[in-house]
Amino acid sequence: MMGFINNSSEQYLTDLLSQADIEVNGSRPWDITVSNRGFFDRIVSSGSLALGESYMDGWWHCEALDQFFFKLLRHGTDRKFRLTPPMVISYLKACVLNCQCRRRAFQVGEQHYDTGNDLFRLMLDDRMVYSCAYWQDAKNLNEAQEAKLDLICRKLRLAPGMRLLDIGCGWGSLLRFAARRYGVEAVGVTVSREQAELARQRCAGLPIEVRLQDYREISDTFDAIVSVGMFEHVGYKNYRTFMKVVRHCLSDEGLFLLHTIAANQTSRTCDPWFDKYIFPNGMLPSIRQVGSAIEGLLIMEDWHNFGISYDRTLMAWHDNFQRHWPILKEKYSERFRRMWCFYLLSLAGAFRARHTQVWQVVMSPSGKIGGYISLRCPECLT
Repeated sequence: MMGFINNSSEQYLTDLLSQADIEVNGSRPWDITVSNRGFFDRIVSSGSLALGESYMDGWWHCEALDQFFFKLLRHGTDRKFRLTPPMVISYLKACVLNCQCRRRAFQVGEQHYDTGNDLFRLMLDDRMVYSCAYWQDAKNLNEAQEAKLDLICRKLRLAPGMRLLDIGCGWGSLLRFAARRYGVEAVGVTVSREQAELARQRCAGLPIEVRLQDYREISDTFDAIVSVGMFEHVGYKNYRTFMKVVRHCLSDEGLFLLHTIAANQTSRTCDPWFDKYIFPNGMLPSIRQVGSAIEGLLIMEDWHNFGISYDRTLMAWHDNFQRHWPILKEKYSERFRRMWCFYLLSLAGAFRARHTQVWQVVMSPSGKIGGYISLRCPECLT
């Protein structure tokens, strides 16, 4: 971390941002315009938490937040900033507490996923898939999300009569797709009441059960297991427990697919702003942490990184959100709009900068006899 220098906060931040080709009160889309002089002291004292909160408060503006964060993260500016109290508190909290214990398991559902089904209906694709789409051959968000769902089903080798478990099933998008196209029976679990209620409605008439349940309470046996965009809420102290649940519930010849946002470096904490406003108690796993969690339990068959696709996915969500804001503003405040845009566009910049990844990892209990064929395109295995 870079220590505080004997210049004013304004000069310090101006110099730091200039290293990433970002100007204060510049004219390019990724430059920032500061409208409150207290911005500089606020950022120096509280770091990324203050950066997000001051944006929500309207203290600074940027025409292209995604480009701002791309430049910031691609140049490693986040690693040069001095240590701040919110960062220290976040680290100590993660070390002392199990922030993702059973008692806290439903907090992210209540704060984020229960924000409102109306919001997610208007922001997401027609199927309401809230995870990275697969854009390899897709022309729009609907096609990209269908391609992702189908890729998952083919990687799991789903076939009629199989029983599938979806840990973190969202609004039931994958459950419906797998049941209709691949003829499986399925169980989905979520910690969001809003998701569970709508998922049950959307899956009505199909051989699907949706449970409002923590993953640690699952004990059934399944032919295949999938978890998409949920592992980010498990926490490093529970990774091993999660994998033990998967192994206990997976048949000896079954496959498990883990789809997760991931970090390049091992960490124990989440960004303070994201922890407070978007995903409480969240954190991103590293290769080391996933490897340690599965050792002696599961065999890694395939590891697929398509994190660059999340940039395009997030930009599509942001476009939908902005386009439908005239409807959404009847329920949500202007401060919420700025918060949500900061969330979507900062992440888009992070994935574009390759600061953050998306993995699909396929695992089996003992290794597939004869090997496992990796899939990356619609033509595979057809």
